[in-house]
Amino acid sequence: MQKLMNHVEFRTALENAIKGKSANKAPFSIAWASGKLSRAHLARWAENHYHYVGPFADYLGYIYARMPEQYQEAKDFLLANMYEEEIGGDRHTDLLIRFAEACGTTAARVKDPDNMTATTRGLQSWCYAVAMREDPIVAVAGLVVGLESQVPSIYRKQTPTLREKYKFTDEEVEFFDLHIVSDEIHGERGYQIVLEHANTVELQQRCLKICEIGAQMRLLYTTALYHDYVAQDIPLSELVDNKVPADERTLLQA
Repeated sequence: MQKLMNHVEFRTALENAIKGKSANKAPFSIAWASGKLSRAHLARWAENHYHYVGPFADYLGYIYARMPEQYQEAKDFLLANMYEEEIGGDRHTDLLIRFAEACGTTAARVKDPDNMTATTRGLQSWCYAVAMREDPIVAVAGLVVGLESQVPSIYRKQTPTLREKYKFTDEEVEFFDLHIVSDEIHGERGYQIVLEHANTVELQQRCLKICEIGAQMRLLYTTALYHDYVAQDIPLSELVDNKVPADERTLLQA
């Protein structure tokens, strides 16, 4: 019979729910970090990524509206996160478009939903469904812990390559620099909210499951980018050999 975990046990369980499913292990991410992608490949990423992260303030808005009034610190976090995404300095999607344009695409193409893949559309739809339908604490677990908290570890591997291999300027990669810092803060706050308010066995188990699903969704999305845009140019064998431990290769090829 499952029992209520203390904060230390629950934190470890949440981290383990994501571990092994990081988008860092997707072939697209490996090709990016190793400098094998072309600027055209990166442009296709930006055209898709816009439609996943662009509505992030909308996702948070739905959670905010349903968060219990007595969870004031959680509501304040969601509101601050929305503010940072949209008007707390440069709009984050504007920074993404700046990078996209440096890759050779246009703002019009980035904003056109016809340029996202079916898998990207599925990830966006899942985010909306979680935000609108799940218990608000479970939704924070899925979107902030399961998805947003992964971002710093992903971008720390990818951003140096953008400067060293592709010679992007600091201004062109500001989107990545910003999220390495901001999403580490957001991810930790998300953990604290879930640890504090998932105070029943059922809620803890639902949070663990949705973190696992969220990590799987991001891995699937990133893997699909490889198959849709890169596979014909860079065979999987070039990425797997000597770069990924043997016990992780099945996951990489999923």
